[in-house]
Amino acid sequence: MNDPHVTSSAKLNRGNGNNTEKYAPAQSGVKHFDTEDIANAVNIGLCVVNAAGKVLLWNDWISKHSGIKETDALNQPLEQVFSEQISPAFLSALKNSLTHKLPVVLSTALHRTPLPLYHEFELGIQQPRMYQSISMTPLRSQHNEPCCLIQVTDSSTSIKREKILRSHSEILKKEATTDGLTDICNRRFFDAHYEIAVADAKRQKYPLAIFMVDIDFFKPYNDHYGHLAGDAVIKQVANTLKLQLSRATDIVARYGGEEFVLVMPHLAQDIAEKFAEKLRAAVFNLAIPHIKSPSFHQITISIGVCSGIPEKNDNLLNKADTALYQAKQKGRNQCVSISLCETTEYLEQ
Repeated sequence: MNDPHVTSSAKLNRGNGNNTEKYAPAQSGVKHFDTEDIANAVNIGLCVVNAAGKVLLWNDWISKHSGIKETDALNQPLEQVFSEQISPAFLSALKNSLTHKLPVVLSTALHRTPLPLYHEFELGIQQPRMYQSISMTPLRSQHNEPCCLIQVTDSSTSIKREKILRSHSEILKKEATTDGLTDICNRRFFDAHYEIAVADAKRQKYPLAIFMVDIDFFKPYNDHYGHLAGDAVIKQVANTLKLQLSRATDIVARYGGEEFVLVMPHLAQDIAEKFAEKLRAAVFNLAIPHIKSPSFHQITISIGVCSGIPEKNDNLLNKADTALYQAKQKGRNQCVSISLCETTEYLEQ
């Protein structure tokens, strides 16, 4: 016998193997929530302004992060509600949305803090503004009045994450192009840079200077003073060479072991020779003791220089290396310079 107290909707789907009771949809036309209840429940800022710029809706989220009560904001011009300045970009975007009836999204990269909103608003306490993502959507009121819905979200976490990722990217990029011991460019970076520098010098017809630098008698120094002292010398020499550079286009790289290479565009041979001597003197003036150096009893360097306007088959690096070999053969602690017009066979005589 049917129970008269059980409605048909409650009996719907009984006997389907579970105890869940399913009810028919609510009767249409019944209002269950207020718009303000929903606006205040969401975890974003909601604000509606009319064509005159007056506030029609101001939810609890904005009140919390601005310190401005809803009663103080409603029916007031938005520009006058805040005691601090609203960014001109925000006001321009709002005007465009109301005028052209088109949605607008403010770029977080360009407009990070357009409204004076704070994570924890405290009156009289100076603090940085909250990073914000803002979108504007045109709509019409029940009185057919053009309005604009402004949605504000806290983008601080995403921007912090973006900064961390960018920082990690820069660190990885530096690690990929920087020598770990000396903090100057590494061989990988030099190889790529050298090709570009030569190609530019060929195309634009300007002289390019390459310097090959080697620490004299480094192995005896390493064997006598130890590897830690050897690493310290490599770092000191690298830093000294780097300090001599003054142009952004010039680079110094660790070529391998105790050997370095410098690339300097727009440097004619005579100027390159003078600069090589400056490099040699700078390291000599460090006066680092080296009792295993038979000639000088201190750390010195030998330098090979090649400068000129490269042509199709020219190899400045090979010729600079040959010049370095000549400097070693002539007694070390000196510079040997060659131009591109000189041949390897001539130098090796």
